[in-house]
Amino acid sequence: MSKGHVFLVGAGPGDPGLLTLKGLECLRRSDVLVYDRLAAPELLDWAPAAARRVYVGKSPAGHALPQAEINALLAREAGAGHTVTRLKGGDPFVFGRGGEEALYLARQGVAFTVVPGVSSAVAVPAYAGIPVTHRGLASAVSIITGSEDPLKEETTLDWGHIAAGRETLVFLMGMHQLPAICARLTAGGRDPATPAAVIHRGAAPEQVTLTGTLADIAARAEQAGLTNPAVIVVGDVVRLRDELAWWEAKPLFGRRILVTRPKAQAAGLSAALRELGAAVREFPVIAPAPPVRPELLADAVRRAGSFDWIVFTSVNGVRAFMDMLPETGLDIRDLRGPRLAAIGPQTAREIEKFRLRVEDLPERYQAEDLARALTGKVRGGARVLLPRADLARPYLAQALREMGAAVEEVTAYRTLPAAAEDAAAVQRELHAGQIDAVTFTSPSTVRAFLGLVGLTAGDGPAAAGGLPGGTAAVSIGPVTSAAAREMGLPVAAEAETYTADGLVAALCAYFTATGRKKT
Repeated sequence: MSKGHVFLVGAGPGDPGLLTLKGLECLRRSDVLVYDRLAAPELLDWAPAAARRVYVGKSPAGHALPQAEINALLAREAGAGHTVTRLKGGDPFVFGRGGEEALYLARQGVAFTVVPGVSSAVAVPAYAGIPVTHRGLASAVSIITGSEDPLKEETTLDWGHIAAGRETLVFLMGMHQLPAICARLTAGGRDPATPAAVIHRGAAPEQVTLTGTLADIAARAEQAGLTNPAVIVVGDVVRLRDELAWWEAKPLFGRRILVTRPKAQAAGLSAALRELGAAVREFPVIAPAPPVRPELLADAVRRAGSFDWIVFTSVNGVRAFMDMLPETGLDIRDLRGPRLAAIGPQTAREIEKFRLRVEDLPERYQAEDLARALTGKVRGGARVLLPRADLARPYLAQALREMGAAVEEVTAYRTLPAAAEDAAAVQRELHAGQIDAVTFTSPSTVRAFLGLVGLTAGDGPAAAGGLPGGTAAVSIGPVTSAAAREMGLPVAAEAETYTADGLVAALCAYFTATGRKKT
C-alpha cells in the first residue's frame, strides 16, 4: 500500500462557491493538486502556496494529458507519500471519469477518498432558472451523455425509451451532437414543440442561456455560436425559466471586473463582486513590504505605551505594527494605555481582531475626515504615534500638529509594485475590450497599474479619453480619483462611501445607469 492518499473531489460547475466544505478541506491539505479545465480557477488559490499544481484538462482541441497518464500520475504521486487532490468539474462520478480513476487506484493499492460534488446536470439548469423536476410538469429526470453519437450503428442508449417518456432530459457536453439528439427524440415520439434549452458555461458569469423547442433549438444554438461546455435540457420545465431566471438578473452578471488591490486584501471585494454575478480577475498591482529601516518601527512599537494616541490609517499598517509586537518582547496588553483611532471600518475591524477598542471612527473614510473626527479630542501636547505607509499623504500628520499634538511618524510598511506576471495578458484584454471595469483603491494602485500595462501619465489614457477598449476606471474615493486624474486617467465612477462595499455599489450604479455590457 502507498503512504499517500488521493482525494477525488468534485468542484461543482462554474461558481467556486459550489465547492463543498469537504472539498475545501481536501484542497487545503494538498501536496499536489491535479485539476481539470472546468474547475473554477479561483479554487486553485485555496490549496497551499507550496502545493504543486498540475493541469490535466481536456478540450475539443486536445488533452493536456491522456486519461491513462492521469491515472498513473495520481498513483505515482500518492506512492511518493503525497496527499493528492484530483479536482474535477461537477461531480467526479457523473460523466467525470472519476470511476475509472478510482478503479485504477484501487487496483494499484492506492488509498483514495471520493468527495462528491454538485453535478452540472442539476446546478447548471438551476442557475438558468430551470428546475429539473417540478410538481405537475416532471416527476423524474434522466441524465444522459451528450458525447455519444445517437446515430451510430451500436449505441448504448435506448433512444426509443428515452424519447417515449415525459421526464426531463439533461444531456451533458452534447453540443456536437445536438442536431442528431433532437432528430432522434422527435423520431421517437417527442413532440417537436417540446421546450428545450442550451446553457453554455452554466453557473459562471459567462453563462449564456438559449431557449427554443426540439424543432429549432439546434439551429438557434448554431446561429448563436454556442459550444461546449454546455448542458442541454429538454422538457416542460424549461418554460419556468421566464419566471425563475435569477442568476442572469444579478446587477453585475456577465461584467468582467479587474481587482487591483493587494492579494491579501482582495478576497472580500472579489467575493462581493462574484455574489452579484461579476467575473472577477484579481490583478494585484501593489504589495506591502517591510520598511527599509525596521528598527525604527520596532523602537516606536517598544515605546507604544508612552503615547496618548495611536492612529492607524490602513489595514496593512495595523498588521505591520502588530507583527512587530512579539519582536520587541511586548504583547497587546502593552497597548491598553493609548487611545486608538482608525481611518475606516476595515482598519477598525483589523484592530478589533486583537481585542482592542477603537476610540474614533470618522463618518467618511479619508485623512481629512479622520482629522475632523479627532478635532477636540486630541488635546494640545498630546503625543500621537502615526504608523503609516512610506507613500502616505502628509495631510493627517500636519492636521494633528495644527491641533497642538506632538506627532511621531514611523514607516510601518512600504508599498511596492507587484510582480504581475500576467500583465501582458491584461494589456491584451484591455485593448480587446474584454474588461468592463478596473477598480482602484488607492493612488498607489493607479500608479502601479498604469505602469504594469504600459499606460503612463500623459500617455494612453489621456490621449484616448480613458482606458483602452472603453474600460471604466472606478475609484474608491476622491483621493484616489484625484490621483488618477493627475495621471491622465478619467474616472468613470466613484464610491460614495470609501470602502469595498462602496466600491461595489458604485459599480452597480454605473452599469445600471449606462447599460454598458460587452459580454
